[in-house]
Amino acid sequence: MITFSNVSLIYPNSTKTILEDLSFTISEGELVLVIGSTGSGKSSLLRLINGLVPHHTGGILAGDITVDGQSTQLVKPGGFAHLIGIVGQNPINGFVTDKVEDELVFGMEALNLSPDIMRKRVEEVLDLLGLVHLRQRSLATLSGGEQQRVAIGSALVMHPKILVLDEPTSALDPIAAEEVLSILHRLVHDLSLTVVIAEHKLERVIGFADRILYIEGNGSATIDSPEIIMKNSVIAPPIVHLARALGLSDIGLSVRDLRRKTTELRQTLPDIERTQHQSGALAIKAENVEISYGRYPAIKNLSCRIFDGEVVAVMGRNGAGKSSLLSVLVGLTEPTSGSVEVRGAPAHSFKAAQRREKIGFIPQEPSDLLYHQSVAKECQQADRDNGVESGTTYALLTRLVQTIGEDVHPRDLSEGQRLALALSIVLSGDPSILVLDEPTRGLDYQSKAILINTLRNFSRELSRPVIIATHDVELVAELADRVIFLADGEIVADGSTLDVLLSSPAFAPQVSKVMSPKPWLSVSDVIAALSSQRAES
Repeated sequence: MITFSNVSLIYPNSTKTILEDLSFTISEGELVLVIGSTGSGKSSLLRLINGLVPHHTGGILAGDITVDGQSTQLVKPGGFAHLIGIVGQNPINGFVTDKVEDELVFGMEALNLSPDIMRKRVEEVLDLLGLVHLRQRSLATLSGGEQQRVAIGSALVMHPKILVLDEPTSALDPIAAEEVLSILHRLVHDLSLTVVIAEHKLERVIGFADRILYIEGNGSATIDSPEIIMKNSVIAPPIVHLARALGLSDIGLSVRDLRRKTTELRQTLPDIERTQHQSGALAIKAENVEISYGRYPAIKNLSCRIFDGEVVAVMGRNGAGKSSLLSVLVGLTEPTSGSVEVRGAPAHSFKAAQRREKIGFIPQEPSDLLYHQSVAKECQQADRDNGVESGTTYALLTRLVQTIGEDVHPRDLSEGQRLALALSIVLSGDPSILVLDEPTRGLDYQSKAILINTLRNFSRELSRPVIIATHDVELVAELADRVIFLADGEIVADGSTLDVLLSSPAFAPQVSKVMSPKPWLSVSDVIAALSSQRAES
């Protein structure tokens, strides 16, 4: 169905090739997972499939790519619209209408399908992706995860033979992600749909993949079965790292497989003492907060307190009110009723300069903070705005992601690289409170580990609060001291990370599922238990 023959790609003004002499074939009805570090070229490879690269981006392409027997060099992207559905990293950038139902219909209207066919397909996709209750909603009022499901639905209504998805679960809660991937898996098996997915959250996707295409970052790539790729890959989900830490010869790619291999171990490993985090002074106080968008209530009578030195994760399904809560906590949205105080002052009373000093906020779309023509100019402007020594912001950036050039335009960065740039700009201002909305979208495991250390040091060493809204349970397991769980705009759980995550099977991290009933959340917990066992013996 898809054939790459000796494909090499280099972008204009670039000093390195993105892909080098890449050859492989993807068969009809196959689900291929594309992995690689942040900025390694995954998105470029996906766009090569329908000719967006190089027809719309420029660049030099050597070799040939054929899709269903047609060369992408001879057919422009529009010529593949009936054959290939593509969903980008940031769905809202691809929307062309204002309402959910209109967006689903738009592509079919462009192909001049009959109204009867369009109506039937729309109803099918609304049911398939759980979008029925959103059909009349404005796209701008949807959460990031809801927008992502609409984008996937817009591709599926076209009944493509090939579906290409870039980070399709990055903004989805664990349950919604599982549902979407199960749907794709069923379409692969029942309708022989060919699916190519680039994804960083391998713990979600790897069980559905037939093969993995691993882009090394130096232009080379390897394609093979998940078992073979994961044996030596640096990029791997937590259960693979757990298997390696336990010295298992057969890694296993599912929780069930690894539980079978660790039955005896779970019975013999000792419990470990978990140190209780001590929080500091009150930083944010929310009392009886309510927020409504027209007739849609987003937050209902919510009260909470955030203290210095703690990392608080705000979790919940898509549309639960997480982003709305962050917006009111940082003062960008004035509550319909109730009050929010930051360091004793009303949150919405701060002027722009005051807010920047007190609160560092990175929204779900980091590009909202970027407006210059190059990374260097963004960093220089941040140095001036924050009154720090020249080069401070860029130094922070290179600690987070080491592969970003100063002359690159922010629009040409991957989602993960843009997040790193926005975070560097905010951190260079040394805010007294740090708030992040979906901070791991587009980040590989290595970049995520650096982010965890950065946020942990900010919280612990400076005794300042960090608040993150996220669906990434593995991030929460490693980083958060406390979890606030929202449902329909209300707090349904507020407690220690261990208690909240272990009480929810859907939101529990992989390691806790493997090692249950041991109360462990991460690979480091298991390593600590192993070290304790060796010390006792």
